[in-house]
Amino acid sequence: MSQASKIHAVTHFIHKYFLPLLIASYVLAGVAPGFGAFLRGMSLGAVDLPGIGKTNFSLSMLMLSFLLFNAGLGIRAKELINLKKKPYVLLAGFLANIIIPVVLIIAVRGLIGLWHNPDELDNLLVGLALIIAMPIAGSSATWTQNANGNLSLSLGLVLLSTVLSPLTTPVVLHIFGFMTSGDYSEDLHEIAQQGTNAFLCLTVVIPSLAGMLASFLLGENNTQKLKPYLKLANFLVLLTLNYSNATNSLPAAFKNPDWDFLLFILVMTGFVCSVAFGAGYYISRVFHANTSDKAALMFSLGMNNNGTGLVLAATALADHPAVMLPMIFYTLVQQVTAAIVDWKVFKSKD
Repeated sequence: MSQASKIHAVTHFIHKYFLPLLIASYVLAGVAPGFGAFLRGMSLGAVDLPGIGKTNFSLSMLMLSFLLFNAGLGIRAKELINLKKKPYVLLAGFLANIIIPVVLIIAVRGLIGLWHNPDELDNLLVGLALIIAMPIAGSSATWTQNANGNLSLSLGLVLLSTVLSPLTTPVVLHIFGFMTSGDYSEDLHEIAQQGTNAFLCLTVVIPSLAGMLASFLLGENNTQKLKPYLKLANFLVLLTLNYSNATNSLPAAFKNPDWDFLLFILVMTGFVCSVAFGAGYYISRVFHANTSDKAALMFSLGMNNNGTGLVLAATALADHPAVMLPMIFYTLVQQVTAAIVDWKVFKSKD
């Protein structure tokens, strides 16, 4: 078997069993956190981030930058040309991705405010803030492609939400800052006011644009030759990043599980994710979109880049490790929901 065949076989295996492998990485973080903590603590040099302060450019930030570079490498200009035919659908999807989850949380804030533990509620709200504030996940394009969806629309939504994240993320964090209390509220406002712009530009926007530039310079043929290697590296880095970041919160959750809090997180993340996928469906109905556009909208609105949120939380909110739990749950929930939507909504139509 040639090297290329071996790489293809390993990549296919990881892709097929990605959800069990993701769960396994979280279990490993809970029971054997030592290596993940070591990776999370590795510094590649100091960077002065406004609002966050002098921060070590960690291995986690490098891995996140690689994932976004890889995502940018997969975006080709010719695939975005068709977006000029449906600019209103693109704009509606982008705005809905931000506005609908925020409005949803505001609407249920009074109800979930009845939760018996105010500190747990604040941890949940901060976690949800970091989920909702993040750009659309690049993996949504993969799900869209698997469902024979409009890849141009999906990539356009990923690119637009990524490039504009330094503007949109602070707004979302400020809104949630008013819904939380004490130190949680102060942290969200402080990060929103100064910290996120530098962080997102350094680890999200610049790597994404650099990936697009590299794709242009290399040309489509050379990029395609690199794709199998980059895809395998992407899976491995993503699993490693999730494992290392989860070691900040899961060991305590495994050692002394607070079952009602964990159930609360599961219900809320499942609720938010379901509404987000549903929003994509109803927007497609409003614009009388075809099945291809519906797939792009549903997967894009339902899937956020939680890797970015986890790294930001580990960098700026290390004193509140429990805020990572909603992001960990949402990462799993959005993958499960995407699989169900793909099977029930799109594959059943084949």
